[in-house]
Amino acid sequence: MMRNWIRPGRGITLGIALAVLGLQQAVAADAQVVHARKGTAHLVEPSPWQLRLRTLAVITDDKGNVNEIPGSGLSFSDTAIPELDVTYYFSDNLAAELILGTTHANIYGEGTIGGLAKIGKTWVLPPTLTLQYHFTDSGAFKPYIGAGVNYSIFYNQDTGSADALHVKNAFGGAVQVGFDYALDQHWGVNFDVKKLFLEPKFDAVVGGANVTGKAKLNPWLIGTGVSYRF
Repeated sequence: MMRNWIRPGRGITLGIALAVLGLQQAVAADAQVVHARKGTAHLVEPSPWQLRLRTLAVITDDKGNVNEIPGSGLSFSDTAIPELDVTYYFSDNLAAELILGTTHANIYGEGTIGGLAKIGKTWVLPPTLTLQYHFTDSGAFKPYIGAGVNYSIFYNQDTGSADALHVKNAFGGAVQVGFDYALDQHWGVNFDVKKLFLEPKFDAVVGGANVTGKAKLNPWLIGTGVSYRF
């Protein structure tokens, strides 16, 4: 009887059966691991960091005055610029956004100083930090509102009809409304509108006389572009 169990043909058959059984168990185990990994991937939380690259229209209010000249007014050129912003999410609903971009404004005389035409030109770097609330109940459509503070730095100031011009750096408030529309886990499109309350003071020399005033820029920032959530 023992000899029947150790015959070469039966030994080979038994070995093949054990090998097939082991292979089936290995494949099943691998399938369970892959399934578990796929399930885990769906549970991965998104990074708190998000970048947006937008084209931004800067539309200023045409208001301002020279203190020493009654009836004087000011107006400013509008521009379109590229803009980058960085957002950090403290939670699904609460985030902070910092926008980075720079633009320039030509300054023109109006009213009783309309004959001065282009008074000068200044570049401005207006980093703006807002605290946002994001609404998360609309699927891929994610609207938000925000409010914060702006600090505008004026540089590379040139004169036109003025003999000298110095626009002073200034703080201002900011409010915003916008939305992201998610295309997938990372990419999306964005539309955003901000209002900056910005009224810097300035010193100038016009016709040999020292004058002061306020440039009431108060620009609208209207942007659209793409977003990327890490």
